Amino acid sequence: MAQRAQRTKMAAVRWTPPANPRPVRRRGDVRTLPELRRVELPGAGPEHVAVDASGTLFTGLADGRIVRVTPEGEVRTVIRTGGRPLGLEMLGDDALVVCDAYRGLLEVQLSNATVGVLAAEVEGEPLTFCSNAAVAADGSIYFTQSSRRYNIDAYRGDLFEHSMTGRLLRYRDGAVEVIADGFAFANGVVLVDDGAAAVVAETGGYCLTRVELEGPDAGRKSPFGPPLPGFPDNLTRDAEGLIWVAMVTPRDPALDWLLPRHPRLRSLVWATPQRLQPGEKDLAWAIAVNAEGEQVRELRAWGVGYKAVTAVRRSGETLYLGSLTEHAIGVVELGPVKNM
Repeated sequence: MAQRAQRTKMAAVRWTPPANPRPVRRRGDVRTLPELRRVELPGAGPEHVAVDASGTLFTGLADGRIVRVTPEGEVRTVIRTGGRPLGLEMLGDDALVVCDAYRGLLEVQLSNATVGVLAAEVEGEPLTFCSNAAVAADGSIYFTQSSRRYNIDAYRGDLFEHSMTGRLLRYRDGAVEVIADGFAFANGVVLVDDGAAAVVAETGGYCLTRVELEGPDAGRKSPFGPPLPGFPDNLTRDAEGLIWVAMVTPRDPALDWLLPRHPRLRSLVWATPQRLQPGEKDLAWAIAVNAEGEQVRELRAWGVGYKAVTAVRRSGETLYLGSLTEHAIGVVELGPVKNM
């Protein structure tokens, strides 16, 4: 991906990761992901996937396009945002909320293919790395900012630095407010308890975090389930209330070793070519958790031609997968979900 800005000088922070609950390794791993097929796209990086009532898919590509995929498999460009679209959510029947890493929080009207900017700054600061959104029943839009120091072109920098500058924001009545901050790379977000709270994926913290949205405890954070064995990305809720967590890649032992040690070590690694840095494994991976944060389903397979899963969207008994690197949407026929 072409970089739009010079690499940020790292100011790494010491952090001791939680113990890895169950390391995921290729050797001896049992496949639990059903057969996966690909819906090829005219570009790379379908980072997230939205589905409308007719079963039509929408996704954003690295070159700024938002494309529509009909149930018959026809792919057409809806619009170019002029940035890098990440999270997408349906806004009524004819619009999308789009988190654009460069332009901020956008609204795309589908019938007339127009794009408008809802929020481009927060408290006078440019809204960089707008990541994922959830639409409340009252029309409020809760959305994440992954980092205030790094954008999508250098996202690994935030994982190395552990800047803790991610935020949960709310757009309502034309204004943006900060609900909570101090997240380790805030990413996916969904609403729970009828909108009384949100769950945020902290990619750099290997965890899900609950955030209260109402009353005197608004903004308070608490763990939502135990630490995860990998990097969580986008979150979605299905019709049964399960939260699907896209798992990009397993935790890297080298990074876990570096994080609590002298920050200079991570600065040195960050200065090396990207191909020498810890990266994503050849793994397709998703989990589902219930309303208490307990894992109830895990789908995982190595070497199936799809990796770096950043989105999982369930529609009926079908799962649609997105990826930061693939040129396709992954499709998995799930079958009935049963508790583990």
